[in-house]
Amino acid sequence: MELDIVNENRRTVLIVDDEKPIVDILEYNLKKEGYNTLIANDGVEAVNIALEKRPNIILLDIMLPKMDGLTVCKKVRTALNIPIIMLTAKEEEIDKILGLELGADDYVTKPFSVRELMARIKANLRKYELSSQEMISNENDAKNNERKIIIGDLQLDLDKFEVKVRGKKVDLTVREFEVLRYLANQPGQVVSRELLLEKVWGYEYFGDIRTVDVTVRRIREKIENDTTDPKILVTKRGIGYYIAKPE
Repeated sequence: MELDIVNENRRTVLIVDDEKPIVDILEYNLKKEGYNTLIANDGVEAVNIALEKRPNIILLDIMLPKMDGLTVCKKVRTALNIPIIMLTAKEEEIDKILGLELGADDYVTKPFSVRELMARIKANLRKYELSSQEMISNENDAKNNERKIIIGDLQLDLDKFEVKVRGKKVDLTVREFEVLRYLANQPGQVVSRELLLEKVWGYEYFGDIRTVDVTVRRIREKIENDTTDPKILVTKRGIGYYIAKPE
């Protein structure tokens, strides 16, 4: 592998794929956009590089030698809070990619548009950086001003980025928390999938609304007693989602 001069002020993207033509295209375009790049050609190498180098974002193929991308995602997610975009050849893989135990942030289906992928990378980085900045700011202000949203059984602590349902703490990813917070800020108001995609994911022109649906389903698995009859995060058929106001 050729050694590149790394600019520490640039954000670093870890590319994980065993297909050299795809790696070459991604590396070329990412460098052109001003990113540093790291390369891993198998799952084991990907985990090692991610934990050692701590990139800002990971592009992760599902089909990899030695360790598949889904397992890589799980291992990295337990140690690092960074955006992970999965690359898949099958659209049907979305449920696995954004599954309950996985915690990936987004996915792109091969063959993909480089322009679209660059937009996804920028949007995911922007959202994570804004969330991190807000978390730091909130920690500094928390002693004097706790901010909470309480709607029935649902409680969001915006300073600690914590969610409790019926008094029990629920572990959510950054994306899941942002979806819940956006909806909880306007209880009873139906929000369309398209608007959620724009406001939470940052996609104005690119994005699959199924990403919203799967993320909502993942949240429900964690906060609802019965996912077939949700009482907190409710669907308005054909329109979108809302947080139910207590009766």
